[in-house]
Amino acid sequence: MTKVTKLVVLMVGGLFTLATWAQTDGAAKNAKTNQAAADSTSKSVAGPDYVIGADDNLHIAVWKEVDLTTSLPVRPDGKISLPLLNDVQAAGLTPMQLADSITEKLKKYIADPRVTVVVTAMNSRRIYVLGEVLHTGAVPLLPNMTVLQALATAGFTQFANLKGIYVLRTENGRQVKLPFNYKQVVKGADPRQNIALKPGDTVVVP
Repeated sequence: MTKVTKLVVLMVGGLFTLATWAQTDGAAKNAKTNQAAADSTSKSVAGPDYVIGADDNLHIAVWKEVDLTTSLPVRPDGKISLPLLNDVQAAGLTPMQLADSITEKLKKYIADPRVTVVVTAMNSRRIYVLGEVLHTGAVPLLPNMTVLQALATAGFTQFANLKGIYVLRTENGRQVKLPFNYKQVVKGADPRQNIALKPGDTVVVP
């Protein structure tokens, strides 16, 4: 074998090795991205019908696009900022609707984009517990949470008036007061008082 032939063989072998390494490295990165997206999906705290709100935390994964995959909060104005797209409206949409919106916008820059949106923290869904309780302040509103369940997380002080508890709720622009007699409810005397809470409700324990 001549020196020239040996040199050609070495060059071809080197190029083959480099190409194989590049494919392996690219596959590893894609696998890592896909695994991250799968992991984030498994950590979703919201159902498919959940409507995103301000202060919620989102994880947005774009398949095979590491630089576009990110975790971020929804701003008070209801928008998020994404590479290439700048501001995107998020509040008022379900995770699937937001994914469709981002997908449509990314088509200008990426061929066949595949987007997954996961809610990692439902900070927009909060209620508030005030008064003679051990833990005052904001409480994350879990699905179908009732007044009794909210009070169970807050606890009572020794001065709490358990018969005079009430819920303040805004309906049609005005505040309404919904009474809750703890002693009656726990005895099963009037279970209708144990209503499901809504975002923004305030439970007051006098």
